[in-house]
Amino acid sequence: MKVRKKRSLSPPHLGPRLQRAFRYAAEKHAGQTRKQTAVPYLSHLMAVASLVLEAGGDEDMAIAALLHDVVEDCGGLPRLREVRKLFGARVAKVVEGCTDSFGELKPEWIERKKDYLREVKHADAETRLVSASDKLHNVRTILADYRQDGEAIWARFNGKKEGTLWYYRALNNEYRRRHPNRSTRELEIAVTELESAVAKNSHSSKRSSNKFAKKLGNRRLQLLGDE
Repeated sequence: MKVRKKRSLSPPHLGPRLQRAFRYAAEKHAGQTRKQTAVPYLSHLMAVASLVLEAGGDEDMAIAALLHDVVEDCGGLPRLREVRKLFGARVAKVVEGCTDSFGELKPEWIERKKDYLREVKHADAETRLVSASDKLHNVRTILADYRQDGEAIWARFNGKKEGTLWYYRALNNEYRRRHPNRSTRELEIAVTELESAVAKNSHSSKRSSNKFAKKLGNRRLQLLGDE
């Protein structure tokens, strides 16, 4: 994993490729917004790229962060081939590892999330960093929205409250298991803060996520399922 050494004062080279990736992401995601809001989706991609760079990622990883949703949301496998052609195999590998659906007809939400958890379990350190940075920004956004709008926010999510809390706790448990980094450590804090905020207005959030896992008939999902 090409991550800058801790406390290094030498920044990574950021050049025209990153600028091209930004324009590419802005073009492909044009008109898209965050879940049921007026916030441009590009803001999320910019935030994830920033988190990756803050965690020691290099230019390729920042590019992958900008493009981490372009396959899932903007064209599937043909788009992945285009990313590989334009930005290289290393970027494409990370983007592929951050994608939980490659076709227009997406599987059911819970099946996609179970599959993604299994993929993350075996992903390399670079993919896990970009993935964790993505989830970190998601959880921070959910927490801010929850503090502002309360329980109403769960209607935005396919997994509703129980499923969403279960999913991010399960991801966090996996990120802690292998290749920890700045984003995984911050995600632990953010997930705990979200669970605590929800617990003030309802039953214990951990209890809710456990209840959801039981509904799936497989308590091992809390530890990311089978090999």
